[in-house]
Amino acid sequence: MKPPLRTKSVGTKVSEAEFALLEDRARGAGMRLGEWVREALLSAPAESGPDSGEVALGEILALRTLFLNLHFRAAKGEAIPEPEMRGLIERADGSKVERARERMAAVRAASKATATPLESAADTRLEAEPEDI
Repeated sequence: MKPPLRTKSVGTKVSEAEFALLEDRARGAGMRLGEWVREALLSAPAESGPDSGEVALGEILALRTLFLNLHFRAAKGEAIPEPEMRGLIERADGSKVERARERMAAVRAASKATATPLESAADTRLEAEPEDI
């Protein structure tokens, strides 16, 4: 059975460095540029929820918060009543994704500040022209 005929197109403008980066990625995947771009666009997440890195970092930051609070209290020889412990857990869980996003954004900003122009192009999100939306 033949795949459905593709009759529509999507276009965008990219810099020379971005174009070279896209070509390298397509070549690395063993695909033509158009095929690689189509696959990348169609496999992009439909919603912009937290990615797996943010989720994992958020959990680690929440555990860190709990550990530091518990260790500090234990070092002072103090017990933590259950209601206070539940409050600590709720507070750690309530801010974990936001804190993870802040940390990841800071790392990306620092990385961009020290990146070469070609590396910076890799992190640039390609945006569609308004008429292409």
